[in-house]
Amino acid sequence: MLWEEHGAPKIDQHITRYAAPSPRNVTAERSEIDALLGHAAPHMRLWLLLCSDLAIRSGTATRIAPQNYRPQARTLQFTTKYRETATLPVTEELRALIETCDLNDPTPLVRQLWIRAHNPRARLRSNTCDRQMSIQLRTQFRQLLKDVNITRRITPHDLRRTTATAMYRATRDVREVQALLTHKRLNSTIWYLDHNLTPVSRPTLELIKRPPAAESEDRTA
Repeated sequence: MLWEEHGAPKIDQHITRYAAPSPRNVTAERSEIDALLGHAAPHMRLWLLLCSDLAIRSGTATRIAPQNYRPQARTLQFTTKYRETATLPVTEELRALIETCDLNDPTPLVRQLWIRAHNPRARLRSNTCDRQMSIQLRTQFRQLLKDVNITRRITPHDLRRTTATAMYRATRDVREVQALLTHKRLNSTIWYLDHNLTPVSRPTLELIKRPPAAESEDRTA
């Protein structure tokens, strides 16, 4: 605007432009997820299911507590890291684990199962903060990968990406994936699916050129 409308010197050629970083595109195989879940302790299994079945961020999964669970509706209502309220249905496997916890205890669900399995004084103090617990869970996750002989680098966040990609493949509905990931902006969802979008087909291009009435007749036929 300055050089086009006000005669300022054009300096575009002096500005170095850098390409945006490529999104991480690592996803886990179903066999890998099953192996991790099969060898995980209950607290780790719950954490992994929250990250995998519901594609919840690992830090948020650590904080999910009984007050977030709606038993009648079988949903979780929680606040995302961007302070947005999200509601997701729980799978049967998650429901079974959640309902082994004390739903009258405000202690986060993963923490409850951890304390139940270990001596809380020796392994997890009651005043352990969410960040410390997340670090310990990630350490245990890396050990779990070794225990089941998974040598490639997989992170808890990759489970979220895996579920997002699987839902897109099943539904071809980017908006549904957006709702699963609790994204406010569609751009954030596309970042997860950047490596997995459907190629454009010639029949689709021809179809969208036709009048709506003709398109409707084709689908009815």
